[in-house]
Amino acid sequence: MDFKAYQDLAPGNLVYDGTEKTYRPSSTFKPLFFQISADSYLMPLLSLAAGAVEPAATWLKTIPEFHVSPVPARGVSPEVLRAVVRGLEDVQAVEVLYQSMSAPEPGWRWIEPHALAHDGFRWHVRAFCQRSGTFKDFVLSRILEVRAASEKNQPRSNPANDAAWHSTVTLQIRPHPALSHAQQTAIRLDYGMDAAGQAEITVRKSLLYYTLKRLGLDTDPAARRPQDQQIVLANAAEVFAHLGRAEA
Repeated sequence: MDFKAYQDLAPGNLVYDGTEKTYRPSSTFKPLFFQISADSYLMPLLSLAAGAVEPAATWLKTIPEFHVSPVPARGVSPEVLRAVVRGLEDVQAVEVLYQSMSAPEPGWRWIEPHALAHDGFRWHVRAFCQRSGTFKDFVLSRILEVRAASEKNQPRSNPANDAAWHSTVTLQIRPHPALSHAQQTAIRLDYGMDAAGQAEITVRKSLLYYTLKRLGLDTDPAARRPQDQQIVLANAAEVFAHLGRAEA
């Protein structure tokens, strides 16, 4: 009865396979109740490559041979992550031994975590730093140790005041103008650009630096060959006006 009702709503979407005694999508199948996307198929492959799930845990009927280019492993300590997550859940400050790139040696400091963020390569905890009195990004793998507190340390900050976390910046990207017409068309397809050859990427202001770096937009486009640069910022002046490092 369900199949008959569906065929009435979407005629031509299903065909009956008499050999297997099952219904299959037709060659002209168009979804009726949801919008399909390539990511719904491809994202589970990334999870498989990362070892985050087992093949049986995905919805994929068959898993093709595939490979994902590896990135350097980030050594996030489970004990550190547990302490940070506990601080997030309990709204408490955490004392951490952190190796900053602005200091030659690691140092202890109290941080008040309120969010987690991934920049495409690394996990960060967004937190208020009691030492500097500002909200910053702390790379989880650079937290070397967590010191157990004898009593709960009440936070001094309000996450709602983390303006860089709560505000966004929109990047307007276009194909590099020095590419050929055919190359620009390929880039439009790569980045899902509209008919005018532009796509918009909205990112939290606190992650702007990392996003520009990952997309290769953090330097002068003239510094690289158009075939390597591929995309440019249409609103570069506006975007760079927002740029500011907030990493500890």
